[in-house]
Amino acid sequence: MPIQETISKISFFDSLDDEQKEIIASISTVIKYPKNSILYYESDVTKNILFLVEGLIKIYKVDKFDNEIFLYHIYKNSMISELSSIKQNDIYCFSNAEFIEDSVVLSIDFEKFHELFLSKNILTMELMEILLDKTHQLQCIVNRELVFDATAKVAFMLNQDLDMFNKLKRQEVSFMLHIQPETLSRVLKRLARSGTIEVINGEVSITNKDALVSVFKGVGL
Repeated sequence: MPIQETISKISFFDSLDDEQKEIIASISTVIKYPKNSILYYESDVTKNILFLVEGLIKIYKVDKFDNEIFLYHIYKNSMISELSSIKQNDIYCFSNAEFIEDSVVLSIDFEKFHELFLSKNILTMELMEILLDKTHQLQCIVNRELVFDATAKVAFMLNQDLDMFNKLKRQEVSFMLHIQPETLSRVLKRLARSGTIEVINGEVSITNKDALVSVFKGVGL
């Protein structure tokens, strides 16, 4: 696939014309990664800004006991990099990133990207929107880990990421939410009895979205 076609798959670049996309292509590379490979580790430093073109990434940290702490997933058509500054060329990695599907990544030289686009106020608004979304995502993680009880955690994931919930095994969901599988089962039964969700052949569907949102709304939000 031509690199220009790959760039066109990322909505972040939608406002660019063909000539500008050619410039992006000249400072970019496209890399394919197999499932279960590692993109970067916490504390790594890179000089490229990364976008996920296709596939799925798991972002996580590891505590002092070597326990994995799930943070969030990154889906296709998303920026991967965790920027702390747009003035520095070094991009620091604050967590670990592992591919859980075969994936394609667009890697762009950040120094040249800054010089050719950001310094000219091109794509700056789009970048700000992404960084604000990542800030909100961090707030959600704090709520999930420090404020929400088990019921709120499950309701929040069902509301935000129902497809992923149904795609994963229940044990994997429990691990991600840091609750026991038995607790997850009880919460799902409780939500089903209240008419908030419906579970058919193990697949969850939301039948009362307002009731589902009310489970976690106002709890640390």
